Amino acid sequence: MTSDSDREHKIRLRVSNQKAYVWDVEDIATLRAKHHVCGVLTGTLPHLSQQNVFLGVPLVLLPEEVVLLLEKQLAVLIDDRNAHHPPSAEALAEWNMAREASVTAQIIAAEAEKASEKATKHSTSEEAIRKRKEREAKKAAAAQAKALAEGLSLDDSSSAPVLPVPVVEDRPGTPSKNAAHAFTVTIPASSSDLQWYAPDSAAYSTLDSAREACIWTYPTTPFEYAKCRVFQDLWEKGNYMGGGIKFGGDFLVYPGDPMRYHSHFVASVVESPHAALRPMELVAHGRLGTATKKSHLFCEWDEKTQAVTYFSVEWAGFG
Repeated sequence: MTSDSDREHKIRLRVSNQKAYVWDVEDIATLRAKHHVCGVLTGTLPHLSQQNVFLGVPLVLLPEEVVLLLEKQLAVLIDDRNAHHPPSAEALAEWNMAREASVTAQIIAAEAEKASEKATKHSTSEEAIRKRKEREAKKAAAAQAKALAEGLSLDDSSSAPVLPVPVVEDRPGTPSKNAAHAFTVTIPASSSDLQWYAPDSAAYSTLDSAREACIWTYPTTPFEYAKCRVFQDLWEKGNYMGGGIKFGGDFLVYPGDPMRYHSHFVASVVESPHAALRPMELVAHGRLGTATKKSHLFCEWDEKTQAVTYFSVEWAGFG
């Protein structure tokens, strides 16, 4: 377990089913801007139509990102399941009351906004009717003046101009004043404000302590260990990394923030100098990287020298 001083100023990574999540928006910004760690947003934004493009919290981190942050003492792991303690009856009742009060307040505010919009619309409609009546009155006065000029008697009903009379009718299907309206209310998804949530009681600042608690086991194989070492080496060189499975590799390597730059390399990890690498892999990776305007980067980890060797492949055509 960690002390209060160890956890100070560290980002809390909430672990569930061997996956690490970040719920705090400020922590997400810090990870990206200060630590070059991007992760992947997986939450939904109810008011946004393009859910496949713009997503919200939580942020899910790659396992290599989690290992890096812990080894650099930039974050702590929170066993989110054990951080939630059974609430007392009083605390649960208080939480329910606060939630219901929040929902009621949001509905009242939405109804007030809707009523204000309806009043504005009604006022605009009344103004339009008034202007239309004024135009019709002017037309009637002009018609009467014309009739008098032509020597027609206004008492002669056969020659009197027939003026249209506007009739306002109730339209069928108009919703009644008491019709129910649907409103969107916001309910906090984070546990941070819950009285029975105690993250400090289930926090771990090292991989060994988290492994002993069985909340985090990555890395377990030589290949996973090699991926962590390659990821750290690329990160220490100032690069940003993302998942590379869509491009046939382990990572995408960006020279800067992915929001501003395209990736230059698709990186594949080779777990040792003795690992087999077939010629067809070189050809396939080289052609795929070139087709996507990237170079394919083979990253070989040597356990003995504790160093990473890089070898880039790019398909070249000769005419």
